[in-house]
Amino acid sequence: MRLLDVQAVLDREDGIRWVESQTTIFEEVLDDSPPQYAILSHCWENEVDYYEMTGLMRMDEHYRNEIKQRAGYKKIIQSCKQAQLDKYRWIWIDTCCIDKHNNSELTEAINSMYRWYSKSQKCYAYLYDVEDSIFPHQQDFSRFDKANGWPVWFSRGWTLQELIAPKQLEFFNRDWDLIGNKESLAETLEKITRIPIAVLRDKQTPRDFCVAQIMSWAADRKTTKAEDRAYSLLGLFAVNMHMTYGEGKKNAFLRLQRQIMGRYSDHSIFAWNPKGQFGQLDGSLASDPSYFRDCHGIERVNTEEFVNEVLGHRPVPDLAPLANLDDSSCLGVQIRLPVIAHQSDSESVLIRVIFACRDYYGNLITVDFKSFQSSFYRIPVAITRHVPHSPPELRTLYLARSAPYSDEDYHYFKLDDKCASYHGFTRRGSFPREFTGDTITFSSHTNDLVVLVYAARDGAKLRFAVVTGYYHGKASVHVVRDESSADHDSSWTDFSKKAYEMLWAAPIEDCVDSGVKCAHLARSIWDARVLWYTGTVETNVIVDVEQCPGCCIGPRERMTASNDPDGFVMPGLMKTVHNIRGLKLDGKCVRLCDCSGQRIRLACTRTWHRHRGFSLSPCDLSRIRCSGSIA
Repeated sequence: MRLLDVQAVLDREDGIRWVESQTTIFEEVLDDSPPQYAILSHCWENEVDYYEMTGLMRMDEHYRNEIKQRAGYKKIIQSCKQAQLDKYRWIWIDTCCIDKHNNSELTEAINSMYRWYSKSQKCYAYLYDVEDSIFPHQQDFSRFDKANGWPVWFSRGWTLQELIAPKQLEFFNRDWDLIGNKESLAETLEKITRIPIAVLRDKQTPRDFCVAQIMSWAADRKTTKAEDRAYSLLGLFAVNMHMTYGEGKKNAFLRLQRQIMGRYSDHSIFAWNPKGQFGQLDGSLASDPSYFRDCHGIERVNTEEFVNEVLGHRPVPDLAPLANLDDSSCLGVQIRLPVIAHQSDSESVLIRVIFACRDYYGNLITVDFKSFQSSFYRIPVAITRHVPHSPPELRTLYLARSAPYSDEDYHYFKLDDKCASYHGFTRRGSFPREFTGDTITFSSHTNDLVVLVYAARDGAKLRFAVVTGYYHGKASVHVVRDESSADHDSSWTDFSKKAYEMLWAAPIEDCVDSGVKCAHLARSIWDARVLWYTGTVETNVIVDVEQCPGCCIGPRERMTASNDPDGFVMPGLMKTVHNIRGLKLDGKCVRLCDCSGQRIRLACTRTWHRHRGFSLSPCDLSRIRCSGSIA
């Protein structure tokens, strides 16, 4: 462990003495018995590394002055000043106390970091985006729009363990004014992070909670490097791993889970994805911490209680295999569990496995699996809804760790929201994954939704969401208006999560290749509309906002106007006409015929009758210009 000499750094900064040797600034100590030291927790900005810190005084003046102007260097100086005030000679700061060019040192530091934070006498949490002299107790999206209405420190992956591990932690604002500590702010911190107060007040450790619940604390956090999503959780589970940057987020997280299974017999590691949102055929282990997003209420069940509840008084030869997770087999995780058989055929067997953990309501967790070759793979609950009420039986299974190798196809949503921007509505963000540009990519191996929130630029609290989804190989598009009241100060992230949860809970609708959906924005003159056309590998989506034509009667209802082979099925704005298409105008069937020359697009902003459809007068029809005929 390398510690920074507080006095030496401040003396060098003040020009009291010329310090050139790194041994004057840094001290190597044994981390089993270190001296008393402070430690810094922060979000990285423009930082100063180990070599820049040690060689600062040997640089030419121009480069030295450039380093001293960096936010990272100013943090080092202010941290040392605070440590000096608290009478600590030493401080540890991750940016300059680790030689990140040395892979073995970096691996040792990451594996030891939780322990280093827990052994520190005091941790300084620097919140660079807090300007006030008090800690923010309520979400404020006008100030913290990048991190769900809270300081960005609470959204970073590494700061999770840096919040939990230290016994004393103090928060400082941008000007290094003390604004609170972990003990006094525990209730607010629990609201922000979902970490129980008992953990924040050092009454319980993370090991008192099940794997799924700990993972849920990290579900919405972000890291700069993809692999750090897994590496930043090592200390919370007291496991070690070698750092292999470049292996990818999924491989790193799978390795982490295998290390956890080698240390703990905790079935909740299989309790991810309770709503069946990820994957059509997947392994037993999650691909990312976000898969545990809704697992904060899950609890472990001890083996004896589990057996009594599931098997009753039936004799069980040996309880030990029920508590063991054997990850050594090439076939997957070997485990002995109660199983309910669904069905079987010549190609596969469907089973429902019961795990020794409970959800928030006290129900035992069950997961559906399908056999494939010699292992069982996880499938979404939605695929197997009808389960026979047969008694469970104990079986030894091999649960595949990850999805079987197969060709992966992709579907692309191409967005055009220039019309919405023209009317003053801009894209504020997306959930659950970040998205920039105009293309969203979905994998054929994933059931997923992406919510994009649009809001008025003029400060009016007008918002709507466009939701793109890909479920069992079918594309879908939705538009959702914000129903919150005008005086309710909710965030776009809250609205996006609400829309996400609502659509996941909604029945799956029949997918159509093209259409239009509308949502009238409450307390406004605006209609939000999405128009789409789905091809084999691509769905084109137009996001538009138009003034309401006076038919503010709530959400529109769509109806089938024609059963033509490639399916024009929506009234209103539609795809380019091909062949003969049918439309109901004022309750009468109307045919639109293909013609050469100009392509036809129809738009109707006239009277909408809930039961009769659109009503167009003859003068309205005369305004439709085309080079074909209207029969």
